[in-house]
Amino acid sequence: MAAPANSTTFSGDVWAEFRLADARDVPHLHSLIHQMVELEGITDIFPATEELLASTLFPSPARPPFTSFTALILDLSPFPVVQDSSSTIASRRLDLSASPLADPEAAAFASPRGGGRVTAGFVICFPNYSTFLSKPGLYVEDIFVRAAWRRRGLGRMMLSAVAGRAAELGMGRVEWCVLDWNKNAIDFYEAMGAVVLPQWLVCRLSGAALDKYKGNQEEAVDGKAAE
Repeated sequence: MAAPANSTTFSGDVWAEFRLADARDVPHLHSLIHQMVELEGITDIFPATEELLASTLFPSPARPPFTSFTALILDLSPFPVVQDSSSTIASRRLDLSASPLADPEAAAFASPRGGGRVTAGFVICFPNYSTFLSKPGLYVEDIFVRAAWRRRGLGRMMLSAVAGRAAELGMGRVEWCVLDWNKNAIDFYEAMGAVVLPQWLVCRLSGAALDKYKGNQEEAVDGKAAE
């Protein structure tokens, strides 16, 4: 099948780098999150903005990675990656000789790192805590790979790297949620050794339901919320 117009074709050796994101990655992060929301069919209630992402993920002063909200980016490069010990989490070489890959979004997702790189995915994670284990853990809020780069082992690479970092930090477990209709994702996670817990349900307060509790603590202190 012919490559789509304006696409970039990757063939031969391609190098993947999974690295810590910085503020330069915010536009791509926002676009990737929007693509993920499109898959879930909820773009009509998507409130995230580049400004919100920049202020919440990349505050000043910066926090050490994996001790707070941590954004990670997947870049693909037609040239060998020179690893940066301060930002590279994992890297690998892909051999596309037998199956060249056409990326119709390559220009839109040109990496801010330059060098012909394209951004293909991301992970957002942050620490949590298990009272049962009496250990911190890591919660993966999102893991996403653009359509052109799926089924190349890149999702496994990213999740493996995050799990490996959690293990190195002495954390007790890594957790995340998956939509119950996403059988491909469930099968992928189970193949990686994850246990899906159907007996647990997600409970959430957000929007107006959360806002109505503003000031509730002050009322309790004043004795106005005794029950």
